[in-house]
Amino acid sequence: MKFTNGYWLIKEGYKIINPKVAYEIDIKDKEVTVYAPCTTIENRGKTLDGGMITLKISSPIEDVLRVRIYHHIGLNKGPNFEIRDEKLNLSCEDTNNTLEVKSGSLSAKISKKDWKISFENEGKVITESLPNGIGYVTEGKKKSYVKEELGIDVGELIYGLGERFTPFVKNGQTVDIWNEDGGTGSEQSYKNIPFYISNKGYGVFVNHPEKVSFEVASEKVSRVQFAVEGEYLEYFIINGPQLKDVIKRYTTLTGKPALPPAWSFGLWLSTSFLTDYDEETVLSFIEGMKERDIPLDVFHFDCFWMKEFEWCNFKWDERLFKNPVKMLEKIKSTGVKTCVWINPYIGQKSPLFEEALEKGYLLKRENGAVWQWDMWQAGLAVVDFTNPDATAWFQSKLEKLVNMGVDAFKTDFGERIPTDVVYYDGSDPNKMHNYYTYLYNKAVFDLLKRRKGEKEAVLFARSATVGGQKFPVHWGGDCTSNYNSMAESLRGGLSFTLSGFGFWSHDIGGFENGTTADLYKRWTQFGLLSTHSRYHGSGEYKVPWIHDDEAVEVTRKFTKLKCSLMPYLYKNACETAETGVPMVRAMVLEFTEDETCGYLDRQYMLGGDLLVAPIFNDKGTVKYYLPKGKWTNILTGDVLEGEKWYDEKYDYMTLPLLARENSIITFGNTDKKAEYDYTENPTFNIFQLQEGKLAKTSIYDASGVKKASIKAEKRENQISFEVNGIDGEYSVLLRNVNNVESVSTGKCISTEEGIKITLSGNELKVKL
Repeated sequence: MKFTNGYWLIKEGYKIINPKVAYEIDIKDKEVTVYAPCTTIENRGKTLDGGMITLKISSPIEDVLRVRIYHHIGLNKGPNFEIRDEKLNLSCEDTNNTLEVKSGSLSAKISKKDWKISFENEGKVITESLPNGIGYVTEGKKKSYVKEELGIDVGELIYGLGERFTPFVKNGQTVDIWNEDGGTGSEQSYKNIPFYISNKGYGVFVNHPEKVSFEVASEKVSRVQFAVEGEYLEYFIINGPQLKDVIKRYTTLTGKPALPPAWSFGLWLSTSFLTDYDEETVLSFIEGMKERDIPLDVFHFDCFWMKEFEWCNFKWDERLFKNPVKMLEKIKSTGVKTCVWINPYIGQKSPLFEEALEKGYLLKRENGAVWQWDMWQAGLAVVDFTNPDATAWFQSKLEKLVNMGVDAFKTDFGERIPTDVVYYDGSDPNKMHNYYTYLYNKAVFDLLKRRKGEKEAVLFARSATVGGQKFPVHWGGDCTSNYNSMAESLRGGLSFTLSGFGFWSHDIGGFENGTTADLYKRWTQFGLLSTHSRYHGSGEYKVPWIHDDEAVEVTRKFTKLKCSLMPYLYKNACETAETGVPMVRAMVLEFTEDETCGYLDRQYMLGGDLLVAPIFNDKGTVKYYLPKGKWTNILTGDVLEGEKWYDEKYDYMTLPLLARENSIITFGNTDKKAEYDYTENPTFNIFQLQEGKLAKTSIYDASGVKKASIKAEKRENQISFEVNGIDGEYSVLLRNVNNVESVSTGKCISTEEGIKITLSGNELKVKL
């Protein structure tokens, strides 16, 4: 929201008052309060008839400062984001000219006389609230807003703000935090997060569920402005200095991602949306994947598992699925899990509508009538999750499906939540618009945790807000079937994972109609090199054999590759759940100091050691950048030098998938499924060990417990390995090493990929 006309003038219709001086300061152990009149106090008369800004600073966790700006205290009806607040003691230094408030290495230094706040890390300014940055804005007598402006330095780049399909670097953009169902090709977003992160090594989280309007170098080109309607504004400055540190602290504040079950990392196949399907179709797809030796872990039933006009009734359409329990048993006997589509709406024709209406479980208008419209379903009404009884009722319907054998739910929708409604608990409907998705997904996730166990709960969710990372997984929504949409899906995903979300997926091949064999194969490569991989569409089936035999081969190869990489992938997943650092990482997150990486949005890191550069055209060409070091394409064996751009061409069986130097990538002993014993006969792939540098990795089991580890160090012409936690045999594969002089133990063979040593025990020494 823009309030100015150019740099100096205020837009017609607005008035702005700003704090001028820190007139009085109240310092307590855990909170500092600054009273700042909006006029310069030259005499007692100036204390009359003027506004005042009250500013409070506290620290919920170390290296995070909470800044709360009031005009009038007023009433906060909620809801509010769930924030961890340890209420730490502050370190304060009060002088004649400045007040410094410190938490860890982060400080806020307030200039008392000319009103400026400098936020510093170890004495170095990271951003500033300059004079006139804080403002109370009135729009006639109708509305009021509170705004803040924080400085952007030369060369500083801003990222995040949720899953956004607009340019990856947010400088120059106006962003409204307001969930909408707008596909992947517009400025709208399913997952708006009022948190941005800077390549300068800090983050800003605006703690408001309602609409937050950001002007990211788009009103004043050297500032980020954010504003909310009302009488107060609260934000957090989150220190780094590394970007990973910022994300770790942000997710400590708002919640760590839950760890999805290991099987959920395997391939998901959907009925698609508008296609014709019944039990016979579903079983034929599952059997077709098996016949073609394509590992399948999850089968998803989209909307029409329920009868039309009755979404949601949470009952199988018996015209198509005559004995759903028996069908689910058949699917389970093949080793495949099941997922079904739901949303939080009840159509008027649903048998559940009358029950929900009678019990008061639906959102109401101010006149007491149930809120309804005809978009999506005739007479659609919305479940009120602020009512605990409504939540329990909704969960009870899903519990019956879990009892039947359903393993997961696709929690679709949750974005178009009306604001002209009344909630059971009196929540502010403007705040609930974005926050609703949190209550919706939490209700479903909590049910799965209770019924299946904490380590078996997983969703496939579309909408999100702050804290939604606790209920994975999220996918990118409705993308069209072309290369532009494939690229915008990745762009949105990279913004999303820089916003505190650890796991992410997208519709392989595109959701809308028009998938070509070429696009299907390229998107398959990309999809199987994401944390979660699902074929889904609208009016087209997404099984590979509807295209050509090569599509089957590509699907088989990359699904098996992902299954064999599960020890590496699940180790990274466990670390994501522990730290909050995402699995799919923008290059800038891993290589912040390399300025070239600041703008890269067509390649990414999958975990800490694998670089992926998907191919976004039908010619098979790709241009990508490698940061410093030696990189090995794990599919072709090519070793490439970093700090260079590459322009290459690939067939459908390969793409740039590169391991960074001094990395150990663990491959499992099977490529048939995603969940297995990762410690049983693994192969440790060693890439370009550097002299005197320690390389190491770990193996976690499918329950998320660390079970094994390996360390490797190269000194002169000898590599020493230390392995712990492997009971039986394992292998060490020295990638691109073709000769060794001797090994201290084990069986040594030469392969196309390099020297492979199979052994048991804890130590190995290889003389080169």
